[in-house]
Amino acid sequence: MQKPLVYKGRGSISNATARFEKQTSEAVDDGWGSLDTDLAPLKTEVIIDSSRSLINYNDSPDLPFDRSINPYRGCEHGCIYCFARPTHAYLGLSPGLDFESRILIKPDAARLLREELSKRNYRCAPLALGTNTDPYQPLERQHNIMRQILEVLAETRHPLSIITKSSLIERDIDLLKVMAEQGLVTVCLSVTTLDRTMARTLEPRAAAPQRRLETIAKLTEAGIPVGVMVAPVIPALNDHEMENIVKAAHAAGAVNAEYILLRLPLEVADLFEEWLRQYYPLKADHVLNLIRQSRGGKSYDPAFHQRMLGTGSYAELIGQRFRLIGKRLKMDRGLPELRIDLFRKPNLGGQMSFDFFD
Repeated sequence: MQKPLVYKGRGSISNATARFEKQTSEAVDDGWGSLDTDLAPLKTEVIIDSSRSLINYNDSPDLPFDRSINPYRGCEHGCIYCFARPTHAYLGLSPGLDFESRILIKPDAARLLREELSKRNYRCAPLALGTNTDPYQPLERQHNIMRQILEVLAETRHPLSIITKSSLIERDIDLLKVMAEQGLVTVCLSVTTLDRTMARTLEPRAAAPQRRLETIAKLTEAGIPVGVMVAPVIPALNDHEMENIVKAAHAAGAVNAEYILLRLPLEVADLFEEWLRQYYPLKADHVLNLIRQSRGGKSYDPAFHQRMLGTGSYAELIGQRFRLIGKRLKMDRGLPELRIDLFRKPNLGGQMSFDFFD
């Protein structure tokens, strides 16, 4: 019998071996009551990422940007649905508990970014931050990597978009406010549910739902364009909240709304099902059936143009509902287009220019 690894403040309840590893292991009862013993708190391990570049490029037709930055690999927020979990397998680590407790950080991110932006062949286009793992996850409070990246982008007047579910972004309002005045930044807050009980297990170390709405209000008050991302929409679990989330975000000042249907690539499918059967056993089969109904009979369909929104009658219904609430609240017009004409090559000496606050 295998015991679920239910750690307080962690999302996954297992730590399955990464898919590329030749050996596997699992916890079993040794006959001495080990299944009845409370688990000790699982501490976060910080690992230095020695990558030699920072900007990631893509040509996906599903994404509105062609380049992104991820200051961290792995995410302490512990969201069980996170589509980035399988990337930890490339490091020989588990997409389960390892993903949220063994985090790679890039302490040289600002230096690497400065060097890449200074290259002769670099052409400016909006950078997206937070597309894979959250740049404002808890470790950012100690390491300030995102803050350093923002300082470089502010100095060079480089456009960027940010997506996060953390209130820590409020720390950087001083930088973001000036960049917003120059038409260089937009922010999107991810709000999955307004149910605090569900959020506590679904995304255990992320900001509480109400706190995210407060963050939207503070960013809006500072003049920073803010949108809300209702993601993921989980069939029969949080889909009934879509309209209320959009209304609450609109009341807080958000000017745009988007959504993504739950994605379960590779190991995420098993991890999510484990979580679902642990916390919502009576709903589990119904939720999983609706997911397959929206993914061509499978847990996930990675095909371009449909992986974000799904297919079939249920997916179409979700889309129609979202379009209606977006139109009613005038939140379907998108965020402002970012300027690229103000970009200037960075000063490799590392000092912010005096005319930044002009």
